Amino acid sequence: PYCGDGCRGGPCYTPTPSGGGGGGVSVPDVVTQAFFDGIIGQAAASCPGKNFYTRGAFINALGSYPQFGTSGSSDDAKREIAAFFAHVSHETGSFCHIEENDGAASNDAYCDPKYTQYPCNPNKKYYGRGPLQISWNYNYGPAGNDIKFDGLNAPETVANDPVIAFKTALWYWMTNVHSVVNQGFGATIRAINPTLECNGQNPAEAQDRIQFYQKYCSDFGVAPGDNLTC
Repeated sequence: PYCGDGCRGGPCYTPTPSGGGGGGVSVPDVVTQAFFDGIIGQAAASCPGKNFYTRGAFINALGSYPQFGTSGSSDDAKREIAAFFAHVSHETGSFCHIEENDGAASNDAYCDPKYTQYPCNPNKKYYGRGPLQISWNYNYGPAGNDIKFDGLNAPETVANDPVIAFKTALWYWMTNVHSVVNQGFGATIRAINPTLECNGQNPAEAQDRIQFYQKYCSDFGVAPGDNLTC
């Protein structure tokens, strides 16, 4: 339903009551404090995200998206969790950045006027914010509707509330990425940044995501699987 540039839409996501997952893993048991600290520990002390992103905020946000990390086998579920945190680590510099570098100073408002159902506020900019750096009015609008914040008139909420920040990342993941996780990590890169990192473009960027993914799979004791590139 939310088909962005390059048709980055996905199937409708409908939350189901928690406990209905078939993966047999508890996401909080996989995403331990030690795992989380291992990521954020890579960020410099001066990083704004250091005092923003917390495991508690992630666990809180997870309550709104109970299907995350519960599909397929236990190993499949762990691979999805590893993939999510690989992209988050890449997008934020291991939880260093809350907002896109120079996003506020840029002349680009990330407003696509053809999405008339998500009208831009002329005084706001929809640059990357949060764990997956949600961008563009056509993502802030529906994310706000789903999470219950004013994404179009108060996009800065994502950079001010860590629970909402993680909810935007999980919303984007469940809307655009979750349905392809069983196709390999490369499919998740294509779902997040197809025009910039697939088909041999910016191989270093894609490789950075892959290396995070391989590390986190190792942390969780699962094989990374095939089709790592896009």
